[in-house]
Amino acid sequence: MKKEEKNKAVFLPADLYAQIERRAKVTNFGSAEEYVTFVLEEVLKEEDDETVFSKEEEKEVKKRLRDLGYLE
Repeated sequence: MKKEEKNKAVFLPADLYAQIERRAKVTNFGSAEEYVTFVLEEVLKEEDDETVFSKEEEKEVKKRLRDLGYLE
C-alpha cells in the first residue's frame, strides 16, 4: 500500500480476527492486516475479471438457448 493512501478501520469479531492472525502467520504475511488486504484485493479482482459478452455474443447465446428450447 502506498504511504500517501489512507487506511480505514473495519471491525471484525475477535474470534474471526484471531483466525486471521493465525492464518497470516502460517502463510508468511507480516500481519493480519496484510493478509486481509491481500484476500480482499484477490476477491475484488475476481469480480473485475468476470467475462462480459459483446452484443453479438449475447445474441448468439440467446439464439442457441432458444434453439434448445430454454428461451421462448
